[in-house]
Order: sequence, then structure tokens, then C-alpha cells
Amino acid sequence: MPDLQALVTDFVLKLKRRKIEGSQATAKQTAELLRQVVSQQRMPYTNQASVLIDAVRAVGEQLIAANPIGELSNSYLFLAVGNIVRRVLHIIREENLSSTTAAMEGLGLTAGSDDDEGEHEDRPGLSAAAVAAAARSTLRAPSLQTLLEDIPESAVAPHPSSSGGDSEGKSKSADRGSRSKKLKHDVIEAINELIQDIDTCHELISEQAVEHIHQNEVILTLGRSRTVKEFLCAAKEKKRTFRVFVAEGAPRYQGHVLAKELVGKGIQTTVITDSAVFAMISRVNMVIVGAHAIMANGGVIAPVGINMVALAAQRHAVPFVVVAGSHKLCPLYPHNPEVLLNEFRCPSDLLDFGEFSDCMDYGSLGGSPLLHVVNPAFDYVQPKLVSLFITDTGGHNPSYVYRLIADYYSADDLVVQQNST
Repeated sequence: MPDLQALVTDFVLKLKRRKIEGSQATAKQTAELLRQVVSQQRMPYTNQASVLIDAVRAVGEQLIAANPIGELSNSYLFLAVGNIVRRVLHIIREENLSSTTAAMEGLGLTAGSDDDEGEHEDRPGLSAAAVAAAARSTLRAPSLQTLLEDIPESAVAPHPSSSGGDSEGKSKSADRGSRSKKLKHDVIEAINELIQDIDTCHELISEQAVEHIHQNEVILTLGRSRTVKEFLCAAKEKKRTFRVFVAEGAPRYQGHVLAKELVGKGIQTTVITDSAVFAMISRVNMVIVGAHAIMANGGVIAPVGINMVALAAQRHAVPFVVVAGSHKLCPLYPHNPEVLLNEFRCPSDLLDFGEFSDCMDYGSLGGSPLLHVVNPAFDYVQPKLVSLFITDTGGHNPSYVYRLIADYYSADDLVVQQNST
């Protein structure tokens, strides 16, 4: 069995050295690492969920703390890491809730409902709030006993005779052991489903292309996004005829790469400069772009230049559509300290140091050069500029993001990294 700490260290080094390309691969490998954490965790008879949460949280803190702020312009990958850590923590809590509910049903208890009063008059009922409280309490208490103290005596099975005491004790011990194994098994199965969702997110997003791209439309995008490429190619495969304007995405010009890929698929493509976006936007029917992260308020962290495109689209009433997998949905807000809205790439992307060395002479003016180079990596797009998010779970308005956050994350897990103070 591989050493867990070695796996964590190796994963962090891969991230820092950019050996993992893209948010999807980062999210998938994070989920696989956390599956290993759960699989190797020894489970006690009690507090199983709490033990799993502590183990996952400890690894998550190491991964998030490794974010090389100021060193590399890939901090959005660490946002994906944090998202998956929080998703797995939510999975543990949800599976624990299911396990607790099943345990209560095994004791002859059911969640109370107005619709079945007549059928269960002779059986005590518990409200949904009581079931949820029981699940939360299992994260702290050693057993379910304290959860059931207020249940009427009629709900409790009669005490067995002394002759059956030994067999009952063995039965309870075996039952606790099976429950602990079941919780771990259920969590691992849920993580496997999460990995499968991450694997198939591009296919699920692409299936929706024909609903949004219509005949003879003109689409504008900027730079290169794999999700956008597959979305457009899926529409072409469904016999849609359309044209794509690709803004080149300076200074790395990834738009040139995307344009070549689209032409290879038989899509009519026109490359334009980033500065020509406002001039061309009036001819466009829809803007489709990718994203590094979708924030809890519906805002978007995207490659630099995307905000300019969003402003142009708003000015000309052109729909601005963001395509992204649900693993990019982040429960944090732009003002959270864990979120770095921008960082700067190497100035050499813009200027040749040999040609401009005279302007950057640090020996003049007290060591301060006359020429400065600013090369931001990201843009932040406000939610009011986004018309629609298309994810692997369907299309959503920015105002619906809060509901997706509630489905995927628990409020108790929003802060993974604890302050050392």
C-alpha cells in the first residue's frame, strides 16, 4: 500500500511544476487522491464520519496551503483542488446522514410526515430536522444512543433475557462493524461517481450545443478553451452551419491554436485581434467562453481579456454564455482571502528583454527602471454580465448558482484551511 504522505507530496509537486494540465485533470487527480485517503483510513466503531472528515480535511489543508501565490499563474488550479476537497467533505456528511436515517429506520423510527399519520399512528415519528440533527451529532457523539434518549419507551425493543445477553452483544458489535464498513464503502462509491462526472463533463456539456447554437449564427470566443472547442465541434457534428470569430488571446495567442483546431473540424473561422472585439461584436449572435472558476456570487474568473468581451456583449445586447464543468463551481466569494483575483505572468511574454534592456536599466534613477511591464493572468467578470452558465448539469442563470452551491457543498466546509493563530 503506497505511503499516503508521499502521494500528497508528489501531487503537490506536480501542481507546482505544472505537470497536471487543466482544471479537469487537477480535479480528477484530487478526487483520486482523496479516495486513497478514505480507503486507507482505519475506521473506529464510533465517530466514523468525524474520523473521515478529519482525515480528508488534514490532506486538504496541505494541498490548499501549497498554492504558490506569486510564483506561478496557475492558482486557479488550486481553486479546483479546494472545490474537490469540499465536495468530498460534503459527500461524507451526506452519506453519514443517509446512514443515520437508515439506522433509525432499523430501530422502527421514521421521519414524521403529515401524509402518513393514519398509517403509522402506532409508531413514533421523527421530524426531518431530528434526523438531520442526529446525523450532525454523529460527527461528535460516540453513538446514536444520545440521539434516541427522548424516544418513547414503546419504540425501544424489550430487554432480552440474560441467557441471550452474550449473543446480543456479539450481534451489536457485528452491526457496528458492518455500519463502519458500509459508510466507508458508500463514501468511496460516491467519490467514484464524482470522478466519473468529472471525466464526462465535456461530453455532457457538448450534448447541449444544439440547443444553443442555431443555423447560420456567428459565435465569438477569445483564446482557447477545450470546453468551448468541444461545444462548438458538437454543434458542427449535428449539422449546424455557423461561423466563429476567435479573438487571438494575446500575449500567448492561444486563439491561433483554437482557430486551427476548428478549421480542422470544418468550421468557418475568422481570427481577429483582441482590440477588434468591440468593432466586430455587432455582427455576433452569441459569445461563448470558458472559465477558470465560477464563484459563489455568479461571477467568473477567466483568462485575461474575457471581461472586455463581456462588456462589449452587454453594450450590444449579445448573449454572453459561459461553459464550464461543475467542478469549477467554487463556494467562495471574490473577496475571500483564499481567492486571488489576479496575478502576473512573466514580462517576457510581452517584451524581449534584449531589445528593451536599455529601458529597464536598474542602475539609473536609484535602481528604479523607466519602463514597467504588467502582464495580468486573469479577468473577473461580474455576474450581471453573464447571460447563462452551461454546465454538465444543464443551463443555469447566475442567480441560480447559490442553489448549486447548496447542492454540492456544506456550509461547515467552506473554510478548509485553519489559521495557525
